[in-house]
Order: sequence, then structure tokens, then C-alpha cells
Amino acid sequence: MIRSSEPAILYFGTPVALLSSLNADGSANLAPMSSVFWLGWRAVLGLSAASQTAQNLLRHPELVINLPSADMADRVDRLALTTAANPVPPYKAQRGYGHVHAKFARAGLTPVASETVVPPRALEAPVQLEARIEAVHSIAAEDAALAGRILTFEARILRVHVDEAILLAGDPNRIDPDKWRPLIMSFQKFYGLGEQVRPSTLATIAEAEYRSPDVDKARLAGPADRLRIAA
Repeated sequence: MIRSSEPAILYFGTPVALLSSLNADGSANLAPMSSVFWLGWRAVLGLSAASQTAQNLLRHPELVINLPSADMADRVDRLALTTAANPVPPYKAQRGYGHVHAKFARAGLTPVASETVVPPRALEAPVQLEARIEAVHSIAAEDAALAGRILTFEARILRVHVDEAILLAGDPNRIDPDKWRPLIMSFQKFYGLGEQVRPSTLATIAEAEYRSPDVDKARLAGPADRLRIAA
């Protein structure tokens, strides 16, 4: 029986991402989040405006969207309730967050240089998406109590780095969904994907039909300025 309900959150299941961004002191921040979706070679990220990552992106609009696999859940969880912000913002302190500066070390991940942006990639993540922020929007701008508290960042992908193990055999430009097992967050709990339920009629459309002009634009992206990164 269907009934009306008022869940405090509506996180019905989205992939976990680890966002690499640049702190004000030039060091690298690494933060887990799961409010993300893709349209072509663009990603839309939802972040608290007060978060360290949001502040980093407003100041330096470059990042890497690292996508962990399901077997990386323990490493991702090491970053839970941590923030690079010092002092810890009151709303985070109230929820039990503590300051951690060396986020890559905390998660046991290896920072490696990106090709087109300054923030580093996480070597162990099977998917690493270098990106630049193209637009920022405020959520609930019509509500005086909520305006400015949550921001969405539109990120244009500049480089895609993928572990060969999850590529379709014989095609370096296609991900094999039967091999890719992303880490999923659903109502504050970690999950992985199961087997394919059934074929989709949408699969009769060639993936190339969805190719975005951003793919060709990304080829023009130059090398990142080589700043010193302290992970």
C-alpha cells in the first residue's frame, strides 16, 4: 500500500565521488560526496556552500571527480566526518566532524598529477575525471531561510582516465557496465551494483549518438599549471 511519507532525506541511491580540489594554502583536499549526476561530458555537483570543497571551487574552479569502486568502501569511509576546514564550521562540529589536513593519507590513497588541472587524481580510483567549473547556481534561491546554503556546480570534463579492467574488450572508449561496479550511497549506507536485471531498449541506440561537443573541446585543454601540491 502506497502512503504519504516525509523522509528527512531523499537519497534514493547515487554513486559516491571523491572530489579533489585545491585548498587556499596550495594543498590538496579530498572529500566524499554523492550528490552528483552526469549529462554528456558535464557533471552537476551539489554541495553545502559552507563546505571546504565548495569554498575551494569558488576560489579555484578546477577539480578531479574520482569514482571509487565498491571494494573501496573502507577507504572512502575513512574520510567520513572529516573536513579540511580549520576551525571546523559549527554545523559540522555539531555533527561530529573533525579537522584532517592530509586527506589522501587518511584514506590510504595516492595523489598523482593531473594533465589539465592543478588538483591531483586519486591513483586507486578506477575512474578519474579532470574537470573545470563552468557555472555555479544557488538552490532554493526563492526561500530566504535556505538561499545560498546549497550550491550546484556545473563541471565540464576535460580528461577521462579509466582503469583498463573496466573497459569493453576491443574498445578503449567504452565502459563495460558488466565490469564497472561503482560504490553507491543510499540513505547513508554503502552498496554495490548487482547483476543486470534485463537488457534495455535504449541500448539499441549507439553510444556514439550521445557524443557531446565537449569531447572535442576537451582535447584543446592544455597542461595544468604545475603548482606544488601537498596531499
